[in-house]
Amino acid sequence: MTDMNHVFLIGRLTRDLGADERSFAYVGNGQLARANVSIAVNRSKKEGDQWTDEVNYFDITIWGKTAENLKQYLQKGKQIAVDGYLKQDRWQKDGQNFSKVTVVANTVQLLGGKSDGGQSAGGVPRFQPKPAMNTQQSGMMQNDTYTADNAASADGGFPEDIPF
Repeated sequence: MTDMNHVFLIGRLTRDLGADERSFAYVGNGQLARANVSIAVNRSKKEGDQWTDEVNYFDITIWGKTAENLKQYLQKGKQIAVDGYLKQDRWQKDGQNFSKVTVVANTVQLLGGKSDGGQSAGGVPRFQPKPAMNTQQSGMMQNDTYTADNAASADGGFPEDIPF
């Protein structure tokens, strides 16, 4: 019987990809791309009356076309979502046993990046209602349609009936 080994993390990259051969390389006969990145995952917890932040760091390995396609986008501070599994590597050095647990990514999704002046980071769309057209011009109401723009609705929230 197979056990469950599934991880889903959202965090920010701690360094740029491709800075050295250890972070991005082609392995085997140069046929398979491998990217090694590290993400910081923040978690808030309450200690007494105050909330404190706890940061955990995870090493991620991305293989194949996913690694090649993401190479140019994986820069320090970029927020990503990783869906994958845990893998434990074991080795011996000078008679001592060592082990390291890493996350092997099945999928990686770019979520955003460093915020630039409050705008949507990384080109991630935020939805806002289209302005209502004059009903005499359009022949119908336009309040129910939505487009991807840089900000939420004028009142800062979303309407009650979300169209998806």
